[in-house]
Amino acid sequence: MRIAVIGGTGHIGTFLVPRLVRAGHDVVSLSRGSRTPYAEAPEWGQVEQVTADREAEERDGTFGERIAGLGADVVVDLVCFTLESATALVERLRGDVGHLIHCGSIWRAGVSHVLPVTEDNATPPFGEYGVQKDRIARMLKEETASGGLVTTSLHPGHISGPGWAPIGPTGNLDPGVWRTLSAGEPLPVPGLGAETMHHVHADDVAQAFELAVTHRDAAAGEDFSVVAADAFSVRGYAEAAASWFGQQARLQSVSWEEFRSGLSDQHGQTSWEHLVRSHVFSIEKAQRLLGYAPRYTVEETTLAAVRWLVEHDEIAVAAPLVA
Repeated sequence: MRIAVIGGTGHIGTFLVPRLVRAGHDVVSLSRGSRTPYAEAPEWGQVEQVTADREAEERDGTFGERIAGLGADVVVDLVCFTLESATALVERLRGDVGHLIHCGSIWRAGVSHVLPVTEDNATPPFGEYGVQKDRIARMLKEETASGGLVTTSLHPGHISGPGWAPIGPTGNLDPGVWRTLSAGEPLPVPGLGAETMHHVHADDVAQAFELAVTHRDAAAGEDFSVVAADAFSVRGYAEAAASWFGQQARLQSVSWEEFRSGLSDQHGQTSWEHLVRSHVFSIEKAQRLLGYAPRYTVEETTLAAVRWLVEHDEIAVAAPLVA
């Protein structure tokens, strides 16, 4: 098939585009042209690359026309963040494209009440990002149920992998956490450190998107959570990360007020938004309908990211990796 991937050089596209080429598809990658994929692959030599500024073209009302003009059988949209944007694309592609696959987020779910969270038992989202992702998923489901465009939405966890920093043990992107753990120094954590986070390797997310392409009928009108088969608690993540440097985690339980006082406003807010949700998701639906089989555990996923950061001198650590 001819497949257009919007946002093809990003976290997911880096792994998805080569997968689609290896599967024999004719692939068009659309991006702003501001960066190359995070990982090199020979398959990129067979990819048609198109430079497009989505925001500008949506303002001009030309983006949908551009995508429709590609003549794709399948459109994979990895960078859509508002209901308005998603609706405009659906309305233009209806009748012209066989399948639209949208990238959502596990933040379409709010705080956890029952674990694991499924596609059916999630609490209402909060925050603009999660609310928009939930609205898009519901719109897409209704679109297909009403006989319109065939759509699917996939909802990844905290995407990690080589080339960028993962969400760390305290739920933020503070690089100082890695130096603290590698030195065996006390790490302040809010409360008991029992809150959870659900990471996923970018290649496992790419696997799920490829499966949705392959199993169109099973994926039609459905939404899927896409995460690793296991999940980390704060303390479990910190203990694993310290061990990568031959250390034991020394966790210092503090109040949220004290925890946030030692961080920038951005890191403190990011921690709260991750840990207050305390997510653990089920992948049973994706396994059953798509055959999803994540290759990487959460420890393997986050270690791969940290190893890349260390090897490329992107973070300062006090001891070498021994993992």
